[in-house]
Amino acid sequence: GKTLKWQRTGDDQQTARGEATSSETQPVEITTRIDKPGFVRLEVSVLNGDGTPVKDANDRPVKFEGGAGAEPGKLTGYAEPADFDAFWQAQKARLAAVPLKASLTEVPAKDAKFQVFDVKVDCAGGRPVSGYLALPRSAPPKSLPAQVSFRGYGVSGASPEWRDGTMVFHINAHGIENGREAEFYKALQDGELKGYAFNNTENAKPETAYFNGMVLRVMRALEFVKSRPEWDGKTLVASGGSQGGLQAITAAALDRAVTQCNAYKPWCCDLGGINLGRLRGWRPDYAEGLAYYDTATMGKRITCPTFITAGLGDYVCPPSGVSVLFNHIKGPKTLEYIQGSTHGYNPPNPQKQTVSVK
Repeated sequence: GKTLKWQRTGDDQQTARGEATSSETQPVEITTRIDKPGFVRLEVSVLNGDGTPVKDANDRPVKFEGGAGAEPGKLTGYAEPADFDAFWQAQKARLAAVPLKASLTEVPAKDAKFQVFDVKVDCAGGRPVSGYLALPRSAPPKSLPAQVSFRGYGVSGASPEWRDGTMVFHINAHGIENGREAEFYKALQDGELKGYAFNNTENAKPETAYFNGMVLRVMRALEFVKSRPEWDGKTLVASGGSQGGLQAITAAALDRAVTQCNAYKPWCCDLGGINLGRLRGWRPDYAEGLAYYDTATMGKRITCPTFITAGLGDYVCPPSGVSVLFNHIKGPKTLEYIQGSTHGYNPPNPQKQTVSVK
């Protein structure tokens, strides 16, 4: 008996709105179409008789955010810079000019089976790699597979991650100190790092974009892990969600030693898609300098097995851009579309559709 108020938008720049009344027995069906490869977005609000939103136990409006795609396998990205690979070769040369020098300070571990170190690694770009290395205590040489984990958008230190039989290096995105008080990170968030990566002037050139230092630290973090005597020399996983997914994809694109990439709702895919009429996510404005950091373009350089997720209601990282990334990847790949999933929320027992290319 509630009113369902809905809005449909899409990569075809078309908008439709309507209302329906919910029933206990029959679902409300909303039918639409899109006449080219792409996605439609559906947002549904639930209203009381007086037009106010129905709220849940946490006083949040009850709503659905999801959608559907047509022929997403045909989506292609915006043109990449002609000197994309040459630029990254030059950045690797910058990094190589800085010796791989690390300092490790052991910190208390919650599990006595593990050792945890607060690590700083010298890096090009003005800031060190900063993270926590966790590994099983007294691991013999060449005995451990390794994982490098990356954080989403925000200003915070890294967090120790540990799992049996694995060496895990979790870095923060900014090369800042780990384990500090909340006030330390808030001061950075309100000051030096306020709105980082969204500066259009910086993003005009790839050398000055904020992502430049971040990606240099990604590459150096991988080099550090590969230098550890405990690494088995075989397995190297890159993993992260959102901005961490951007970093994981970049890791797999720029370092062929990565053997598995896991990117959950990865950020900044297909930045030029808005120039092709696609719905925009929450991310920096398109700029020529940012094109060198486009996650979808990085995907063209990935040959290792890759697992990706996309929320059909996620318009921080729209499913069209994630689909472009998936289409570009050269190696074995799996993409899991999650219905009713926004950037920070997955519904319980959601409908999922999985696409795999072996």
